[in-house]
Amino acid sequence: MLLKTKISLENFEDKKFKIKLLESEKDTEAAFTHYLHNHKNGVSQFYKSDALEHVKNLFEYKFPKEEVTDSVAEKTLQSLIFQQENIPFPAPKNPDFKFIDLFAGIGGFRMALQNLKGKCVFTSEWDKYSKQTYRANFGEVPFGDITKDRTKAYIPDSFDVLCAGFPCQAFSIAGKRGGFEDTRGTLFFDVAEIIKKKKPKAIFLENVKGLRSHDKGKTLATILNVLREDLGYFVPEPQIVNAKEFGVPQNRERVFIVGFRKDLEITEFEYPTPIKKKQTLRNILETETVSVKYYLSETYVNTLRSHKARHERKGNGFGYEIIADDGIANAVVCGGMGRERNLVYDFRLEDFTPITNITGNVNREGIRKMTPREWARLQGFPDTYKIVVSDAQAYKQFGNSVAVPAIQATAKKIIEKLHLCDDRK
Repeated sequence: MLLKTKISLENFEDKKFKIKLLESEKDTEAAFTHYLHNHKNGVSQFYKSDALEHVKNLFEYKFPKEEVTDSVAEKTLQSLIFQQENIPFPAPKNPDFKFIDLFAGIGGFRMALQNLKGKCVFTSEWDKYSKQTYRANFGEVPFGDITKDRTKAYIPDSFDVLCAGFPCQAFSIAGKRGGFEDTRGTLFFDVAEIIKKKKPKAIFLENVKGLRSHDKGKTLATILNVLREDLGYFVPEPQIVNAKEFGVPQNRERVFIVGFRKDLEITEFEYPTPIKKKQTLRNILETETVSVKYYLSETYVNTLRSHKARHERKGNGFGYEIIADDGIANAVVCGGMGRERNLVYDFRLEDFTPITNITGNVNREGIRKMTPREWARLQGFPDTYKIVVSDAQAYKQFGNSVAVPAIQATAKKIIEKLHLCDDRK
């Protein structure tokens, strides 16, 4: 049967089959891809059962007349291991440590830690478009909603580092001690629950700068109390790390929280020192003429100017901004004025014929939005990183991502500490 059907990875790209999978209670597609990428490291046992179910589902869907036995599914699964597609960013062949990637987005944490010879053994992300981008670049489909027990059940044991860029939410801690139970109903609770059960050697959490002042400081205080007192981790004071200090021309400040399991007897940690060489926008701008679709219409340019003028008269600083080539970009964010606060001048365009529906003519002042690829570079993603979604989704994904170089510099310090700890043993 195996030879007759000539099963291959391409069979798993059927859109109707994927729709059928979405209706399933189990995340068999994610288990299938995680199994293929972890068959050598002992982690595959956590995914094998549902990976086999995924293969059976495929047979039943595409070859309904074929008999599907456990033996056939097993042989098929093993043969598919050797058919893995060429992906831009494969895991290192001889990894030094294992990590998991929660709230993974498009893989900024994964990119950074793989660069340090880490092996990702579990990843989760609920957004379907981010999953597409993640799969295209890393060859794995992330598991879904991490708040679900069935998703948590896939997480393997004995990984070294837990990474999570979790959303910021307020806790109901009025009159309480601000501990583990007080975080229920928030996404941090799910992160803490995983830490409590799996006890990784180290944790690396990332959040927006506003976490420090969120809910008058109660949110961060509760997080630190849970990590230090309830979960038993040494957690130095969180630090605000700016991406522009680590090799990308973007003013992006984020709170980094690092922790080590107390039995490792790590009692000090220094965040990375900013690099001396600073980048400017010129280092990441497109070298070729970009499409006219990125140029603003005259009508929109005038609207932005009027909007900014109104705010200035009120004493507000809100409005669009055109960044000079030797300048630093504002933080890229999805929604709001994310793109309009990072406009650039580019006078290379010669054909001003619109290719999208705009009001009025294309402006002749050279004012354009940055491209998704330029946003990718602002976040430290290499040009080999695949952008497989629409521009609108790409802007959202890169706006939500972590800045890879800042993550990597900090993760390097974490891994150095863990290696020193291993050496002592």
